[in-house]
Amino acid sequence: MNKIILIIKREFLTRVRKRTFIIGTILFPLLYMGLIFGTGYIADKTREDLKIALVDRSGLFTEERIKAFEKGDTSHSLKLITSGQERLMTSFDSLGFDGYVVIPANFNWRTGTDSLLFTTKKSFGIGALNPAENKINGIWNRIKNDSLGIDVSKEEVLNKKVNLKLNNEKNKNANEKTATVIGYVCGFLMYLILLLYGSQVMMGVTEEKTSRIAEVVVSSVKPFQLMIGKIVGIGMVALTQFLIWVVCIFLIYNVSKNSGSAGGNFSGMVGAVQEVFTTVNIPLVVGCFVFYLLGGFFFYSSLYAAIGSAINEDMREAQSLSFPITMLVIFSIALMTPAISNPSSSVAVWTSIIPFSSPIVMMARIPFGVPATVPWWQLGLSMLLLVAGFIFTTWFAARIYRTGILMYGKKPSWKEMMKWAFRK
Repeated sequence: MNKIILIIKREFLTRVRKRTFIIGTILFPLLYMGLIFGTGYIADKTREDLKIALVDRSGLFTEERIKAFEKGDTSHSLKLITSGQERLMTSFDSLGFDGYVVIPANFNWRTGTDSLLFTTKKSFGIGALNPAENKINGIWNRIKNDSLGIDVSKEEVLNKKVNLKLNNEKNKNANEKTATVIGYVCGFLMYLILLLYGSQVMMGVTEEKTSRIAEVVVSSVKPFQLMIGKIVGIGMVALTQFLIWVVCIFLIYNVSKNSGSAGGNFSGMVGAVQEVFTTVNIPLVVGCFVFYLLGGFFFYSSLYAAIGSAINEDMREAQSLSFPITMLVIFSIALMTPAISNPSSSVAVWTSIIPFSSPIVMMARIPFGVPATVPWWQLGLSMLLLVAGFIFTTWFAARIYRTGILMYGKKPSWKEMMKWAFRK
């Protein structure tokens, strides 16, 4: 036991003292927030507003109707062309237009077609024309309403919609929007940590094997002790990093709560943060996250350690052997979306119980409420099976590890590794 503790201490201190750990701990939250807000900012700044010419031969699309609908909205502007239409259609780009739309002469509210052609010399992706299409449809709806004698006040009444707001009788404080955001954040954090630190275990084992350090170490400790020490040590690094992030979140929350009277956008952000703390059981979410983080890490990192012990200096071997394990993690993140959409569905329930997907899927369901959405028996069974799962994978990987860590010059395969696992 003392030898395992020494290995854990060495793995933990070696990684925590590195600059990469300190920089990663500080930069990751900043990069994560930058990814969320930066992509939206870049998309908004790089958006190209189209200038579209309308060649109206029906007489329905007038300047007054276009201006009345746009009301100062200059994005994807529409320009009605009443003269020089033939010249426009041959050289619209030289006139400063991205393209043009021809409204046929027989186009009216009775015989209007389902589609109009937008002629351009550019290529556009799916959805690029949606804003311009919405504008034309808005003007067209106004034309139809005028033809039917429906004024603006009546149109507003007709356009009023009924919004459904969730009223969960089991959880009166439930907020599906907040739970969805937290579910996605927890799921993706789990996904990143499992892949990042799992691959670190694999690379660490491979480095010790190729540098022949493992030969010296296993002369003093058993291969199983070495593998367990590395997994627990690196797992503690991941847990330490996560706890630092949690502390930072609580500090930011307390500062923002005390500064809530500042007003403006900041006040709105404070309200959003406070809503998270009032509608979600934060201690339960954090506690479950720590459990599933460690359970999922032990489950996958033991398999990554087995692969690291089997490969030699060729990193292509690591990629091919680790691909099935990585696919399990990716498959779990794919299952997260339907689980968040319907956290009580059979798919969500069973994938949150099965050990290989439960760390990600269960963490996506828990913010929706326990026991309202996730009954205690499901949470307990999921935890129990995850513990049994990482005990099995650790035992299985240890049998591969004991042979692979001292095996050189032989190209490994899953078939060969299975022989090592079941060798007496």
